[in-house]
Amino acid sequence: MEGENLEGIYKLLIIEDDKDMAKALQNLLVKWNFNTVICNDFANVLTIFEKEEPDIVLMDINIPSYDGFYWCKKIRDVSSVPIIFCSSRNSNMDIIMAINNGGDDYIQKPFDSHVLVVKLQAIIRRTYEYITTESQLIKSNDVILNLNDTKLYYQDKSLELTKNEFKILKTLMENKGKIVSRDNLMKQLWNDDIYVNENTLTVNINRLRNRLECINVHDFILTKKGMGYIIV
Repeated sequence: MEGENLEGIYKLLIIEDDKDMAKALQNLLVKWNFNTVICNDFANVLTIFEKEEPDIVLMDINIPSYDGFYWCKKIRDVSSVPIIFCSSRNSNMDIIMAINNGGDDYIQKPFDSHVLVVKLQAIIRRTYEYITTESQLIKSNDVILNLNDTKLYYQDKSLELTKNEFKILKTLMENKGKIVSRDNLMKQLWNDDIYVNENTLTVNINRLRNRLECINVHDFILTKKGMGYIIV
């Protein structure tokens, strides 16, 4: 039964100051094909989150420096990634604060490992149900390009892409962090033996940016003047 229905593409960030508990959680979740990372710097949780780009966060409340409520709110300022609180605190107010600060679920310690896994499975289905295998998608932060249906997904929204829009995003997302020249993009979009006015690429990029903004994806494609375009 272990590993059933879960794919190794999902990275889970464990924010737990009890080292034994953190290691036990990691050992459990590795068996279910999660790529797990343990946070060891509780003064810089947001920095670690942004570096690791996890798909799910498992958050304790009582951690050094600032509590889990604080860090959950900070993560919510930059991402909609699912956050599950896992804590020994059991008052209704703790649960309310967890949800109000952006948490998606709450599990009380001690917990049954199967309950934790089932909750993780459920949140994966709700958040990433359209994803089946790693080869079918390209991900950049919270933006996901599905190569099978040529759709772009962001949070609970999706965008039907034209042929050119799909080629532009596929090329840029495959080269995340690298500048893609205008010539390279034009070769991807049009055959070399067909003359296309260079301004046509600019029109396509601007139209795509406008469509992305309609689903709240802002400043996704950046222009590097005189060089090309980049997704960071």
